[in-house]
Amino acid sequence: MSEFKNVTIVKEANIYFDGKVTSRSILFPDGSKKTLGVMLPGEYEFNTDQKEIMEIISGGLEVLLPGSDKWEWIEGGETFEVPAQSKFGLKVKKTTDYCCSFAG
Repeated sequence: MSEFKNVTIVKEANIYFDGKVTSRSILFPDGSKKTLGVMLPGEYEFNTDQKEIMEIISGGLEVLLPGSDKWEWIEGGETFEVPAQSKFGLKVKKTTDYCCSFAG
């Protein structure tokens, strides 16, 4: 899906790591939420309360998922999932455009 219709966009940005990771929240009529953002090259660690499905639109990164000791390469057109109540590592190798979907 290349666009979302009939949504509410929160104007205030989500800004992390001194502006190297930013996103905007999108709220859907059914109550679900996604964020659209950009990550600049660097290494980051995130915590998540909800399950996340990360769609990489363009760019590339390595992800270290919970319970794994192996970094996995992910690039534009691919997705990965992060379980709720966990943390994950990212090594962003090139500027990366992403869409994150939150699952109850």
